[in-house]
Amino acid sequence: EVQLVESGGGLVQPGGSLRLSCAASGFTFDDYAMSWVRQAPGKGLEWVSAISWNGGSTYYAESMKGRFTISRDNAKNTLYLQMNSLKSEDTAVYYCAKGRSLLDYDMDYWGKGTLVTVSS
Repeated sequence: EVQLVESGGGLVQPGGSLRLSCAASGFTFDDYAMSWVRQAPGKGLEWVSAISWNGGSTYYAESMKGRFTISRDNAKNTLYLQMNSLKSEDTAVYYCAKGRSLLDYDMDYWGKGTLVTVSS
């Protein structure tokens, strides 16, 4: 059974940083691309970032470029999202998601999410 468990969310002041983690199990982690998506209060899902199976390629939504960094540790079956210079508009539930294959970034499984609140 595929399981994705996010952690690391919390309350942070504007301009602060957080690092989210996603522990993966139930599948061969390094056989799949992975992504982060988020959902702000009252809004739809928004794609945040994606990473290739070996971490060699990374992609970001325009508003996250230069502030967020996605990474993965395949030995630990863990996906990360380092978030710096956080803004109030980054407040959302953040979900990690599994891609459909090595090179397919379409998502087929999501975790339950971790809440990030950016507020003074």
